[in-house]
Amino acid sequence: MRASRFAAALLLVLPPLAAQAACESGLAERMHGKLHPERRLDEERAACKPWPAYPGRSIVVLPMPRPSSEPGVTGYDLELLVIQRPDNGNTERDTILARAFEPNALTEDAIAIQDIRIDTGRYSLATNTRAFGIRVRYRGASRSNPYASETLQLYVAQGSKVRKVLDEIELDMDGGEWDTTCTGHFEQVRGTLAVSRDSNEGFADLVVQRAQTESRAESQEGGECSQKVLPTKLRTFKLQYDGERYQVPKALRSE
Repeated sequence: MRASRFAAALLLVLPPLAAQAACESGLAERMHGKLHPERRLDEERAACKPWPAYPGRSIVVLPMPRPSSEPGVTGYDLELLVIQRPDNGNTERDTILARAFEPNALTEDAIAIQDIRIDTGRYSLATNTRAFGIRVRYRGASRSNPYASETLQLYVAQGSKVRKVLDEIELDMDGGEWDTTCTGHFEQVRGTLAVSRDSNEGFADLVVQRAQTESRAESQEGGECSQKVLPTKLRTFKLQYDGERYQVPKALRSE
């Protein structure tokens, strides 16, 4: 594969996430109008999704941009909601069960936020405690320094509060640097998160497995572009709960 085609494909490897159609019912807009009528809602990045583990419940994420003194930089406040929806479909009876407001939760600069998605995987952390995830996909605009990533955060609903238990970690990443013709290096990371049977401070440990693959490309005589893929490196991380949040090693933190 020519390096130019490799770099173009690099940022397309992360699988597209299906649109979460629950927001089409106007749920995000209604909640925003009820809670933050004075703020602007980023409707394209708002997310809604039913929570299969709890019939009738939905999770809503409201991203609201805030003014920034730095040109080209946009900060986002997030409102996270767990909502009980009535069986008869009467939207006027949607009830907020738990919520959290996170100021400056996300920042967009040279690396743009592509989308925000809700992850309702089986994150059973303790008896009667199931977490949900927020996945954020980022993408850079530079052709010579291609970059895309997907991060994950975990939250639990406790009483009337939504509480973050896992700070943003980077699971997937595609990046590199090249001369836009051939010569350069590229890196791909693919990760998974699973719940362990081991536990600490009452919450199950989390296990993150990541596979990192690097490649190099160089111009050859005759105009050919030679690419070499290096052996994949596998790493496993165990994250333990400290009574408040999971401790995240530097290698997993989102920059």
